[in-house]
Amino acid sequence: MTDDRLVIVGCSRRKRATDVPLPALDLYEGGCFAALRARLGGHPALRARVRILSAEHGVVAADEPLLPYDRRLDHDRAARLRPAVAAALAAEGPIREVLVVAEPLYLLLVADVLATGPRVWWTPDPRDAPFAHTVLDRWGWP
Repeated sequence: MTDDRLVIVGCSRRKRATDVPLPALDLYEGGCFAALRARLGGHPALRARVRILSAEHGVVAADEPLLPYDRRLDHDRAARLRPAVAAALAAEGPIREVLVVAEPLYLLLVADVLATGPRVWWTPDPRDAPFAHTVLDRWGWP
């Protein structure tokens, strides 16, 4: 079952240069985004279970159209975004398992959902695509 699992990825500084909004999963260039696109890009139901933690926008769905921006996450920004991120993720319904590929500071944004007790798979290295693939394999995701 996929709708009780969620992939959460921290945004990256590198983004595609564009004047036209792109789906968030297609906008980001750093970290493990290329690997996630290659694996999940052709599976709409799985893309729908990907959320991106954005220093600018809080949390966005993989297919939410975005333009490039330049904002880094700091503690103050994380504290301001945390309530909106918590509300958005709570609206997802019960989450049994979550894969988080994000640097430690991004965990502040998702602390409320993690406190609800899902099984958490986390790597602090945004480039750790092998770890992400291992978890997605375990879940049976293509």
